[in-house]
Amino acid sequence: MKAFTTVLSVAEIHAARAFYEDLFGLELYQDYGRNLTFTCGLSLQQDFHWLTGLSRAQIHPQPNNMELAFETEDLDGFLQKLRAYPHLQTLGGVVEHPWGQRVIRFYDLDGHLIEVGESMKLVIRRFQAAGMTPEEIARKMDVSLKDLDILLSAP
Repeated sequence: MKAFTTVLSVAEIHAARAFYEDLFGLELYQDYGRNLTFTCGLSLQQDFHWLTGLSRAQIHPQPNNMELAFETEDLDGFLQKLRAYPHLQTLGGVVEHPWGQRVIRFYDLDGHLIEVGESMKLVIRRFQAAGMTPEEIARKMDVSLKDLDILLSAP
């Protein structure tokens, strides 16, 4: 078995599609009107209650029980794009986690929690540029040297 897609419930499919295409650069794979899928595997579903058999009252915005996470090689550039959406609610500003990754969290148009953070490869390269040894980086990030190599060789 393999995971196939993540489906997000959206109130207005056209607005949600434009949001994900514009802000994240996602590309459309399939469009079935009130359901669509991007090439990355993320799907959007308008009328989620119809699809699932749940009542509209059972579909809750901002459940805060999962997040959709993206990585970028240019967090500062992404933050510039994000400024075009001043109405979006953020969970504070940019945070640097103990392992060195900078991230921002915010809600999309339908209340789904989104995280956008620096790629781990970028974090490692920043540590290398600061003169840290592989052992120091592994200790800071709480990973093995082998995992550090895996992160550096990731596409």
